[in-house]
Amino acid sequence: MTATVIDGKAFAATVRGKVAEHVTRLKEVHGITPGLAVVLVGEDPASQVYVRSKGKMTVEVGMNSYEHKLDVDTSEEALLALIDQLNNDPAVHGILVQLPLPDHLDSDLVINSIDPAKDVDGFHISNVGLLGTGQKSMVPCTPLGCLMMLRDHLGSLSGLNAVVVGRSNIVGKPMAQLLLGDSCTVTIAHSRTKDLPAVVRQADIVVAAVGRPQMIPGDWIKPGATVIDVGINRIEKPEGGTRLVGDVDYDSCAAVAGAITPVPGGVGPMTIACLLANTVTACSRANGLKEPEGLTA
Repeated sequence: MTATVIDGKAFAATVRGKVAEHVTRLKEVHGITPGLAVVLVGEDPASQVYVRSKGKMTVEVGMNSYEHKLDVDTSEEALLALIDQLNNDPAVHGILVQLPLPDHLDSDLVINSIDPAKDVDGFHISNVGLLGTGQKSMVPCTPLGCLMMLRDHLGSLSGLNAVVVGRSNIVGKPMAQLLLGDSCTVTIAHSRTKDLPAVVRQADIVVAAVGRPQMIPGDWIKPGATVIDVGINRIEKPEGGTRLVGDVDYDSCAAVAGAITPVPGGVGPMTIACLLANTVTACSRANGLKEPEGLTA
């Protein structure tokens, strides 16, 4: 068996196209332009790349992009004051504070100072609670992207056995809640799970989000299962240099699975696409308008 490759790059382009169509309707029919504010503290190279990419794609879909770049030694008081200003700005519908923050800043305090309705990362404790109780919330972007790809490939997920490997607040836990919401039977597995290979082998859907390069080999995968690889790990190449790999061993898993996401080009592109989708959703909700179909959980 050779797995179908789930092309996240192509699917993300489709999602961004839907976002752009909805943005056009908001402008033409309602005179509203969604706005996304991104706050970057310090000069972390990876964060700078992410912020540039987010800003570029925000503008490409027709939304307003507001970038706030602060010095690495910015005080907590100053950062919270900026977030309060953005919370009260009607032109800003989504707020994202780029993580990680410098060590002197309390990430939980900062994230929970964002208006939950503008929390397009879905990290605010109110959104976590709403998602966990099956209520309308802002959904974390990476799990939302995974759910979209699973729905697109499999159709109904009802009754399927899903194993999420990894229990982070950013991916593992919200992913499990989304799968439960689509009526999967869900197991959250992790490094201390007894007989982890046997647990994973039961899964019709495997979501690998453990942060360990190539941890899951093909002989852990149930034949025909759908494998969503969230991991992005940089490893050394024998001939020198580095390459990106996921949390599953791609070649051996692709030989067994029914479908699999590659790394790179799988889940990664969906994260920014879903950030844009969340901003449009937040804008629609703020203005009492119908939410765009197919762009949220």
